[in-house]
Amino acid sequence: MGGSCGDALGIYISVPFCRSKCTYCNFASGVYPASAHEPYIGRIVADLHAAPGGAARIGAEFPRRVDSVYLGGGTPTLLAPALLERLFAEMRAAFDFEPGAEITVECAPGQLAEQTLEALAAAGVNRVSMGVQSFVDEEARPTGRFHSRSIVEKDIVRLRRSGISNINVDLIAGLPGQTSASWEQSLEALISSGVPHASIYMLEVDEDSRLGREVLAGGARYGAALVPGDDAIARMYERAIERLDKAGICQYEISNFARTGFRSAHNLKYWRRRPYLGLGLDASSMLRAAPSQETEAGPLPVLRTTTTSDLKAWLAGTAAMEAEWLDAGRQHEEAWFLALRLNEGVSVMEIEREFGSEPVAPALETAARLACEGLLEFDGARARLTPRGRLLSNEVFQEFLTGEPEHDRAMS
Repeated sequence: MGGSCGDALGIYISVPFCRSKCTYCNFASGVYPASAHEPYIGRIVADLHAAPGGAARIGAEFPRRVDSVYLGGGTPTLLAPALLERLFAEMRAAFDFEPGAEITVECAPGQLAEQTLEALAAAGVNRVSMGVQSFVDEEARPTGRFHSRSIVEKDIVRLRRSGISNINVDLIAGLPGQTSASWEQSLEALISSGVPHASIYMLEVDEDSRLGREVLAGGARYGAALVPGDDAIARMYERAIERLDKAGICQYEISNFARTGFRSAHNLKYWRRRPYLGLGLDASSMLRAAPSQETEAGPLPVLRTTTTSDLKAWLAGTAAMEAEWLDAGRQHEEAWFLALRLNEGVSVMEIEREFGSEPVAPALETAARLACEGLLEFDGARARLTPRGRLLSNEVFQEFLTGEPEHDRAMS
């Protein structure tokens, strides 16, 4: 379950630039002037070359082999082709890329210029994630999306012609005005497109998005009054699991579905606790401590870092990076709630091998109780979320954290 000294590194690069800010978006992205693009990439390049030395100074192991890269955002394809070319060239100069490394770039439909597509293909990009959210034009447009269904379909054809056929499509269940009938239209369009990977998200309502704030305030702006209820959103999510499974796009993680051989190698690093380096605005990293003779038995400490979400401060280098070393106890908690996101769940044998049987025993008791409550499947050898457990996954995960249990919430 845990990482090893032989693990290759994943690289995540945040590109926070957007043509417009979608109403549901709660990420650290926004509409910034194009004049910020070049200095932003310049800072990324500097950090790429400085990262190995910086990690060594604080005692973190830093793999030089790279087997996955992910450019997220934001909309990375808004960068000029020359900037994308520079970024990938500098990455390859700083690290040793494994043959066949998965290299993913996020894009917004209708915002993929031909020169940009050519630059991506030339740079070795072999996977694209498209933020479609809805194939129904009347749903997509009010949220700030500029595409139509026909534009999405044309972009998929263009990507395949360029040699990029490993394509993911994102959909969101719970957009304003969405109905079970319109959700069926989006699912049918996704399946008909033939893409090998899909991500299905349930709308997040929180203070970090304009739509979320309006829903929480009981307002009507951004279509907040038209957001489906929790039960309706849950039914849409369950219907997506059913439809996609029948189409051979099988769920392997709470929000992720793939045809055979097309699971996201980069995202699997997060859930399997493999090392990754995050660069750019609001980017996170996970590295293990460098082995030493003084290290006691058990897993090596893990370093988790997160950069600022303030673009001005990040460009100026004036914001401190949050950093925390996780001991075995914290890692054990993460091992449960990250692995439980995957349909394969938690292997008791693997988790006991990493942490020892005594520290794991209380978590096994928790798993047995949650199985009685219908939130987990647990046979003593492996624990997995049930369909109900996926809908209440945050409550389930809370049960594996130290502190006061959330038993009542898990039963809601």
